[in-house]
Amino acid sequence: MATLGELRASGHELKPLRDEIRANLLARLRAGEDPWPGLHGFSDTVIPQLERALIAGHDVVLLGERGQGKTRLLRSLVGLLDEWSPVIAGSELGEHPFDPITHGAKRAVATQGDDLPISWRHRDERYAEKLATPDTSVADLIGDVDPMKVAEGRSLGDPETIHFGLIPRAHRGIVSINELPDLAERIQVAMLNVMEERDIQIRGYVLRLPLDVLVVASANPEDYTNRGRIITPLKDRFGAEIRTHYPTEIDDEIAVIRQEAHLVAEVPDVLVEILARFTRNLRGSSAVDQRSGVSARFAIAGAETIAAAALHRATVNGEDVAVARVVDLETAVEVLGGKIEFETGEEGREGEVLTHLLRTATAEAVREHFRGLDLALLVEAIEDGATISTGAQTTARDFLSGLPVLGESEVYDDIGERIGAQNDGERACAIELALEGLYLARRVGKESDGRETVYG
Repeated sequence: MATLGELRASGHELKPLRDEIRANLLARLRAGEDPWPGLHGFSDTVIPQLERALIAGHDVVLLGERGQGKTRLLRSLVGLLDEWSPVIAGSELGEHPFDPITHGAKRAVATQGDDLPISWRHRDERYAEKLATPDTSVADLIGDVDPMKVAEGRSLGDPETIHFGLIPRAHRGIVSINELPDLAERIQVAMLNVMEERDIQIRGYVLRLPLDVLVVASANPEDYTNRGRIITPLKDRFGAEIRTHYPTEIDDEIAVIRQEAHLVAEVPDVLVEILARFTRNLRGSSAVDQRSGVSARFAIAGAETIAAAALHRATVNGEDVAVARVVDLETAVEVLGGKIEFETGEEGREGEVLTHLLRTATAEAVREHFRGLDLALLVEAIEDGATISTGAQTTARDFLSGLPVLGESEVYDDIGERIGAQNDGERACAIELALEGLYLARRVGKESDGRETVYG
């Protein structure tokens, strides 16, 4: 269909944006489909609130600390729009052929009638996103008089002299504003009429536009006092204010890391679990500023860092398969400290806090996976004088060949089976984890100079 007449003949119906989103959401729920793919840990809390808000047709603001998936959740709203929708060809605001709202579009419909050319816009084009910054202007969000159009001879009272901003251009779509409190208060005031009365007020000129737009926003709760705030009248315009949170279950935390991390080497599941536990321990630590939060990006960056360490070792030493091991976890601590905000009384103890909480996470993983496993023969061999060396540049094969012989015992195989080891790298990872567990339980000793670690 390329013209207005063909669109009418097809029986196409115009649906307001909120009706379109509501219908598509209910259809997915009715069919048992997940409207929110890739989101973990929100299914019993945030998602039901958001679905009710959308069904009610409300504008939404998400409140939560950094790295809780607010932006990802807002971007997933695109999936609730129709895949393709008709627009007047060349329309500045993407107006529907059945409902022109600007003077230019109305004139085109009146003069061309059923011969009016139309085009089709994909739903990805109906989502606009703006990161709020203190230098954002009214012109960016709402619009301003275009001096070039005035110079062409049009009067300032001519509506066609206006250059529209982001929100009007999102007509029949979704506009998302991240970090809303960062907007200067006078800019937030400019949004009031757009959200409620649908007026466009530019330099004293009021243009009545029946905008059909869903406004969604995100904010960190501490921004109300630290950097800025959402002014009360604007908060009142949002129909729903929803609090997000970090994953409450360890499995959800692990799923987020696996989904978001771009890994250049194999990272065994047990190491991802340790990073997830490490992150959760940081969120519960009194040494960490919990108002700032500990982003999911912390664990994601950690997984990517230990994968890079594994690939570096494999490349330097000629290993066929790059597999991360427990010894690589220390590399993550070294580079991730800057992603955490510590309490003011903790200056100088940052590394100590991180190391302690990583050891706590490792001990938790050891108890989870090696509970009931008898490691007495390994402890006896070490007590009798055996030492086991490892390090960031020690290959898995060298590490395994340096293990003490335990007769006909299958303890090494049992350790590997507990984490599902399939190759030398994974077996080395499992045994390193068991040794670290013995050290943390004070059953064996450990010395490290930064290059080599010796259990003895």
